Amino acid sequence: MEDAFVLELSESKFKDLFLCFCGYARCQPLHSFGPAVRPNYVLHYILEGRGLYQAGERRYGLEAGEGFLIEPNVPTFYQADQKEPWSYLWIGFSGQRAREYVEDLGLNSRQLTFRCQQGKELKRLILQMLRCSDRTYASQYQLQSLLYAFFAVLAKEMDTGGKEEGQARENFYVERAIGYVRNHYSSEVKVSDIADYLCINRSHLYKLFKNSLQISPKEFLTEFRISRAKELLTTTQLSVEQVALSCGYGNALVFSKAFKRKTGSIPTTYRAEHWRNMRKNLEQGREMLEELMGDEMLEGLYQRK
Repeated sequence: MEDAFVLELSESKFKDLFLCFCGYARCQPLHSFGPAVRPNYVLHYILEGRGLYQAGERRYGLEAGEGFLIEPNVPTFYQADQKEPWSYLWIGFSGQRAREYVEDLGLNSRQLTFRCQQGKELKRLILQMLRCSDRTYASQYQLQSLLYAFFAVLAKEMDTGGKEEGQARENFYVERAIGYVRNHYSSEVKVSDIADYLCINRSHLYKLFKNSLQISPKEFLTEFRISRAKELLTTTQLSVEQVALSCGYGNALVFSKAFKRKTGSIPTTYRAEHWRNMRKNLEQGREMLEELMGDEMLEGLYQRK
């Protein structure tokens, strides 16, 4: 469980770089997210506590003052520490030049973690973003300026050294297989297609995935598709049939059964519950936001004394 306040945006008038969502959360011990994939970039910054971040077969133990990058369509998992669960903030963003701007910060698929000592400033920017929830043109421009300010703080103060374990060579076949799934999951691709693409047999592919990711290729493909389906159900107005086709299921009934096996709910119920929870979280989050904003104001008063 986590106490969270989240702002989600359905569209943007900007093209090069734009905000998709942002938030702040205080996590309970061992609270986790994933394995899952996102259709956009996400940056997390840890304000307090510690936890684990896993991208593919790479694992990172991170703590307050550090952060991590989630890349589009890459399976990831992260979990709060049992004794010192983390509190963190995050921004999800996309755009035609998003990859370029991320690389400007020194982050990429080989460098997924960073350090930054400007936690208070990053928190202040996120809190201001969370207040821009009325979807007016003024709020859109305000959010865009705050997004660039967030990048400016990281570009100036961020350090990418020390934690990266990227020297170790990743398993070539698993990396290629993940790339193939990422590019073809929306078609009716099967595990045999992945093996054929890599020119290896299915049993060898199975062993590689079990050794590297602790799941089978079939499980990985299903998890990838269902995670993408969750995103589409909660961020778009696509019908269940359209979501099924977008995720590689030619039959909506087969998709619904697979979705229920993984989530415990059929797609329509999952979508409805998400929106109910969003409304509930907004109501609960407003009180937390006011509390956080109050803390910031008190800190400012103390500094002026």
